[in-house]
Amino acid sequence: MELQFYHVLIPTLPLIGFLINILLGKEVTRYKAHWPAVLSIAGSWVCALFTLRDVMAGKIIDADLYTWMVSGTFKVSVGFLIDPLTAVMLIVVTTCGTLIHIYAVGYMHGDTGYYRFFAYLNLFCFFMLMLVMGNNFLLLYLGWEGVGLCSYFLIGYFFHKKAAADAGKKAFIVNRFGDFGFGLGVFMVFLTFGTLHYADVFSNVSMIAGQTVNFLGFNVDLPTLIALLLFCGAIGKSAQIPLHVWLPDAMEGPTPVSALIHAATMVTAGVFMVARCNPIFNLSEVAMSTVGIIGALTMFFAATIAIVQNDIKRIIAYSTCSHLGYMFIACGMGAYAAGIFHLYTHAFFKALLFLAAGSVIHAVHTNNIQEMGGLKKYLPITYAVFVIGGLSAGGFPGLSGFFSKDEIIWSAYAAHSPVGKFVWVLGLAGAFFTPFYTFRLIFLTFHGKNRGAHHGSEHGHGGGHDSHGAHQGEHHIHESPKVMTIPLMFLALGAVAAGWVGIPPLLGGGAHFAEFLKPVVGHPEFHASHAEEWGVMALSTSLVVIGLGLSAFLYLRQTDLPKRIAQQFSFLYKVLYNKYYVDELYNYTIIKPTLWIAQKVLVGVTDAKIIEGIVNGVPGAIGQFSQKLRKIQTGLTQHYAIIMAAGAVFVIIIAIFLR
Repeated sequence: MELQFYHVLIPTLPLIGFLINILLGKEVTRYKAHWPAVLSIAGSWVCALFTLRDVMAGKIIDADLYTWMVSGTFKVSVGFLIDPLTAVMLIVVTTCGTLIHIYAVGYMHGDTGYYRFFAYLNLFCFFMLMLVMGNNFLLLYLGWEGVGLCSYFLIGYFFHKKAAADAGKKAFIVNRFGDFGFGLGVFMVFLTFGTLHYADVFSNVSMIAGQTVNFLGFNVDLPTLIALLLFCGAIGKSAQIPLHVWLPDAMEGPTPVSALIHAATMVTAGVFMVARCNPIFNLSEVAMSTVGIIGALTMFFAATIAIVQNDIKRIIAYSTCSHLGYMFIACGMGAYAAGIFHLYTHAFFKALLFLAAGSVIHAVHTNNIQEMGGLKKYLPITYAVFVIGGLSAGGFPGLSGFFSKDEIIWSAYAAHSPVGKFVWVLGLAGAFFTPFYTFRLIFLTFHGKNRGAHHGSEHGHGGGHDSHGAHQGEHHIHESPKVMTIPLMFLALGAVAAGWVGIPPLLGGGAHFAEFLKPVVGHPEFHASHAEEWGVMALSTSLVVIGLGLSAFLYLRQTDLPKRIAQQFSFLYKVLYNKYYVDELYNYTIIKPTLWIAQKVLVGVTDAKIIEGIVNGVPGAIGQFSQKLRKIQTGLTQHYAIIMAAGAVFVIIIAIFLR
């Protein structure tokens, strides 16, 4: 099948929306900037539905639009690959993107940079759509760097706040570390295969099995090298250890940005890339194990941090790190379909949690859950959807998150390898921690007595809500407008039902999602009995219930107990509260030495001594010479006569000696 017009419109419409707002927004669209933005992404969503219909009918499209660049044997086109994996990502990005755009209309109302905000949202979606639709590694890299650029714009959107500006720079710089490795991986792909087009690379990938290459003086397995270099980019974009530090700080951006970056777009790019490049990763057991282990460690690491944080958005951000770890666990076990399935369900319930948190912040003007409490009666819709999102994220049976997360835990167990058992144990720990910290957030926010005065705001245009105590603050709390609550309701529907397309055969389903993706990512062969599968499911579900029950006991019944536990285990509490001191470690080992070198060596020596010495020294020397030469010009005739006579004598002497 050839490319259709509506296929091309999917990325083009958001680009048009961006151009309209960025060029005309300041003078023309201004506070109507949401119209071109929302209509363009909604149009992409409609086109994505038509594309999904084509793919479900068995039509796979790999076509070039035009030649992008040619240099010797290097040739790359702008073209699209539309297959089941692309179709899933298109639905995720455009569905969540549309709802987030609509929500932002209410959330950003009155902001002075309204048109700029929607322009950036559209540009973000354009690059993400190009990333998932491209049929070659260079288009993937274009979208990859594009979403990184847009994340910098959006995280630092409130640029007058130092924390927001610093967070934007941090996200951009940290991702450069991962992207450097990713770029090397793309170079290695071209040097190995002579092309960057997926079809040509993946059809010939079996030829490099067992090959070695000299890398930094060592002979290393070629597929392992390529896979690990590519995975460096995924570690950065998907906020895995050790490059996870940017994602929690990215909460300084407006809440719609948090939802877009951390649910539907940027952070999922790494998982998508690993799944897309599965023919390469499948050739390397080392690379697969690395993916699974890093995913499991990140999942556990982030989950333990989340249980003691107090910023409502940071808790959800660490939850995102943790769930992305689950996705990489699946990919590391070869169960790519399970990883993409969790990516798909996660987009709905995590976007719901972020936007619901934004609804709370919109009402109370603080991010600190310790200053909330008792909001259930004031925000009934927000509370209801928050509980639905929390249950789905926690893996409560029957909701979307249960089916996708349970599939991953089962894949780890059924892999029957030492790595599989290791990540399975950590996956079970995550099954306990996720409902615990999620409902800790919900109970402290919506239940009990109100504990804060609700002043201050993440909004650039917001202000103090009240400063006369909790009672006066409560008086002004009200539910968000319909333009914000209606998208929440649709996302809640996705959090409940999105996972029903992947119900496993054990529970009477047909595993339609895995079958849909099978032509692209295959399906691992697990040799385990139904009894084992029931047992694993029962164990993980029991841990979910225990985690939720313990959270209710500590934060609804024995509300003074958490504080006593924190005091009793103060060292552990401080370690978790300070995020294992990773930021401090980086500050002392990377940031401070870099700044010292920059200030003392580059500025103090290279710039001040060498460059400034040359730039200012040469003119200075000329000036000093001219000052001395100027003294010869006395203006007295006898001096000039003596000099002329001396010159004549000098010329005569030279002439005599040269004869």
